Amino acid sequence: MQIRKSFRFEAAHVLPSHPGKCARMHGHSYRLDVTISGPLHKDGPARGMVEDFDALEALVRAEAIDTLDHRTLNDVTENPTAEEIVLWIWQHLEPALPGLDELVLWETPDACAVIRRGDIATLSSRA
Repeated sequence: MQIRKSFRFEAAHVLPSHPGKCARMHGHSYRLDVTISGPLHKDGPARGMVEDFDALEALVRAEAIDTLDHRTLNDVTENPTAEEIVLWIWQHLEPALPGLDELVLWETPDACAVIRRGDIATLSSRA
């Protein structure tokens, strides 16, 4: 079973290799959708859940959102495209969230980058 939780953060960036207006400093109101999968817990406080939404929120905020929110993303990664940012988020969440299945990073209301568990092997082999 899967669950999904959305997060929002504000950040600015410059795309140094971009030939157009994105080569200038600008900002976005990002939305991050985090999807995890797993079995339903049989007992404890998360009984009947894949994961407690509050626990998921605390983990995602601590491992990613708190670092990215109201920051210049060039301080986090050299070329902060939506694709590079969502990969950075995956690399920071996955060790603490083994059920991580998919991340969708919305840079604008109609443009996003998606990374799924199956993409990681392909991306790693290109490096």
